[in-house]
Amino acid sequence: MSSFKEIINSDKPVLVDFFAEWCGPCKTMMPIIKELASDLGDQVRILKVDIDKNPGAAKAFGVRGVPTFVIFKNGKPVWRQSGAMPKSELMRGIKSVS
Repeated sequence: MSSFKEIINSDKPVLVDFFAEWCGPCKTMMPIIKELASDLGDQVRILKVDIDKNPGAAKAFGVRGVPTFVIFKNGKPVWRQSGAMPKSELMRGIKSVS
């Protein structure tokens, strides 16, 4: 299994979804994330990080609210947005760094 650091060091965009099980907007985003994964296939990697199970990762990237989406490319955060949003906005973020 690859480590978080190995995964985000990809030259392909990696969308990290920082979420929590108890978060309503996070649940709203789940089908949108699944659709995005299906639409984009291997153009992007999607990683879900539960902030309650991985508080260190959330703290390391300054995640203060969920859901927070961060797109990494070559190990660097290149796009970031918090809160529920339409699929088109997430898609625009991914396309902007592809």
